[in-house]
Amino acid sequence: MFLSPYYSKQDQSVFIAAQQASDFAKRVAGDFNPIHDVGAKRFCVPGDLLFALVLTEYGLSQNMTFQFAGMVGDGVELCLPNAGEDKFTIIDAKNKEYMHVTRQGQVCQCDVQTAAFIKSYVAFSGLNFVHVLVPMMKQHQVMINPDRPLVIYESMSFHLDHFDFDDISLHLIDQQLLINGKRGDVTLTFELRHEERVIGTGKKTLVLSGLREYDEEKAQQMCQNYQSRKDTL
Repeated sequence: MFLSPYYSKQDQSVFIAAQQASDFAKRVAGDFNPIHDVGAKRFCVPGDLLFALVLTEYGLSQNMTFQFAGMVGDGVELCLPNAGEDKFTIIDAKNKEYMHVTRQGQVCQCDVQTAAFIKSYVAFSGLNFVHVLVPMMKQHQVMINPDRPLVIYESMSFHLDHFDFDDISLHLIDQQLLINGKRGDVTLTFELRHEERVIGTGKKTLVLSGLREYDEEKAQQMCQNYQSRKDTL
């Protein structure tokens, strides 16, 4: 499995080291958020890696919803529940909740198809910041803290019509930003396509924290810093 370098498993326990999480963020998801850097003060495992872990361990279901409940730190012992449940929660050894999962429909256990789906789904995240989120912030004349940029997942969901694919691509079809004080709720809606045919749909919701008045110069500096981090990989 292509995901094996990014976590360790012992019985029903999973451990994700900071280096594994950081490598996944940069090399697979194309996500250069500083909170995924080894040694970051507010380090957390990427939500995309938790998402990928669930698909790897439980298979790819036609309908799946992921609700994030907490941020996973370095080396936290995560407990995997029984595979037969349609609803389950990823917790740690101290019963702290991190992700609620709901699934329905047929299940694909093909490693090739699951890996193709994961790679496409999480690679979409790497495009979010510069190409989607910053233009949205400019449109609404708000921005996150440029000194401590924090964007986190709230939920993900998708529906697949079938599993007749060997590769898949995501195409953004709608985007919304709702502002409530210093918090911004982003909803991204997309189509899942194989050979230009729509075979499913999906949605991601994200939270923007610490909103303040938009500053074009600082926003562009954020983009440059993000790109420079990407270029040094």
